[in-house]
Amino acid sequence: MKLTLDELLAFVSVVDTGSITAAAQTLDQTVSGVSRTLARLEDKLGTTLLRRTTRRLELTEEGEAMLTRARAILASVEDAEESLALRRQQPAGRLRVNAASPFMLHAIVPLVGDFRRAFPQIELELNSNDQIIDLLEQRTDVAIRIGQLSDSTLHARPLPGSRLRVLASPAYLAARGTPREVSDLAGHTLLGFAPTQVLNRWPLRDAHGNELDIAADLHASSGETLRQLALAGEGIVCLSDFMTRQDRRSGALAQLFADRTLDVRQPINAVYYRNTQLASRIACFLDFLVRRLAPDGEATAWE
Repeated sequence: MKLTLDELLAFVSVVDTGSITAAAQTLDQTVSGVSRTLARLEDKLGTTLLRRTTRRLELTEEGEAMLTRARAILASVEDAEESLALRRQQPAGRLRVNAASPFMLHAIVPLVGDFRRAFPQIELELNSNDQIIDLLEQRTDVAIRIGQLSDSTLHARPLPGSRLRVLASPAYLAARGTPREVSDLAGHTLLGFAPTQVLNRWPLRDAHGNELDIAADLHASSGETLRQLALAGEGIVCLSDFMTRQDRRSGALAQLFADRTLDVRQPINAVYYRNTQLASRIACFLDFLVRRLAPDGEATAWE
């Protein structure tokens, strides 16, 4: 018994499209041809993968197990083909990248010049949006998302995580004093995110030993807005390293509770829909980001 890639592709396509007819259209084959291929696969495996009803197709338990294996095999073959293609040709065309404004400004923009010199035939289109977008609706090739992912329909490439730190400007500390204990924060102006309260969990221990949930005095939806408020001396803030590296190096923002700050890192992922026409552009862009954002192994470029 030897399974073929065509048989696996037909099976996955039928599942993804919901019918043999739709799969035939996607694969540019006849309905009878796809049906025969699927039947041949089930015959080789000696089991039923799909139950056919008058209204729809349903995966059997064996079909569920086979689907996972089939996807992995097809993805592995596609990745191998793309890797070889990258060696043979220079990626070209437009690449639409979306990211929240702070990440775009502080992490991507400084690398654009080097990327364009390395891949001169790629035309970058950079879009910023602080809300999660629909990649298809916004015609986006790759989006950078910060935090835990929830959309399982997308492919994700992890990027180096970014550590959280509690910061304030020297001007604020001179005017209001430097908090020595975590409990001292209650007497200070705290800058926080809105409307998501989970973003207002700071990497410090509260009196009960848990991560500190703060009640902000001033809220903003954008991390860049909070950064500017902190630089202006309006309060104490907790932000990711990727947007404060230069501020910390120049002394414009000072870290508080350095010896008590937990090593909490925000997950950062690049997400995209797999598309063979765009894969080489996406792959070289993501490889470039990983290489530049984590040049020293686990250490990241913004620490």
